[in-house]
Amino acid sequence: MADINASTLSSRPKAEPASGARQGPAYDLIELLFFAYRDFIGDADEILGRIGFGRAHHRVLHFVHRHPGMRVADLLDVLKITKQSLGRVLRELVNDGYVVQRAGPADRRQRLLYTTPKGEALALELAHLQTRRFARALNECGEGARAEACRFLAAMIEPSARGEVEALMQRADQQTKNKPR
Repeated sequence: MADINASTLSSRPKAEPASGARQGPAYDLIELLFFAYRDFIGDADEILGRIGFGRAHHRVLHFVHRHPGMRVADLLDVLKITKQSLGRVLRELVNDGYVVQRAGPADRRQRLLYTTPKGEALALELAHLQTRRFARALNECGEGARAEACRFLAAMIEPSARGEVEALMQRADQQTKNKPR
């Protein structure tokens, strides 16, 4: 595979106007997204692989860490996976001491999820790795890049789901602000 050079990429033609004047697939964007995702997730994959975990474990750990007390049903909805798929991953995270499940205070049938100190440490290690990659990329793109990147990524989400995603992220941000240090 040929090396990808940032200077080569930055000299590529800019995307067509929003009017959709392009003919055919947007291979440049598709491939850049594939490669960006590969490298973005690869940082975490290396650490997760050492402890026998994969990307599914990472996603579960991320959302449980960001949303302490999240119901299993809500996690299923966020991840858009089946109960069976979540069951194996969650069982491993619980058995290895990264996540705990507690019954809901009002409805004992509810299973609420929390990271343990061990799970929080891993979630933060992975988030810091990925944050460094974002920081480097945003720094290369210049002022205003973060706002544009957020706007672009939000626009990639199905319009009908954007409000739900925004509310979920705002709740997590609020919980983080209110968390005792």
